[in-house]
Amino acid sequence: MAEISIKDRVLKALERVRPYLQSDGGDIEFVDVSDDMTVKVKLTGACHGCPYSLQTLKAGVEQAIMKEVPEVKRVISA
Repeated sequence: MAEISIKDRVLKALERVRPYLQSDGGDIEFVDVSDDMTVKVKLTGACHGCPYSLQTLKAGVEQAIMKEVPEVKRVISA
């Protein structure tokens, strides 16, 4: 069985948090995962520019991704 890539595991984690973002009129897009295990995402819709977007990114998205993919060091907004 082939090992699932980091990107695929990150995408799977994003699918888990997406419904919460969509319920507030927002969404999230995967941008990249760098060699130093930094994941870049883009908050869209109502989440883009929201005063709570950094809190959402750190407390919600980053925690969900790091739980699913412990190799990830941090999640940043692209």
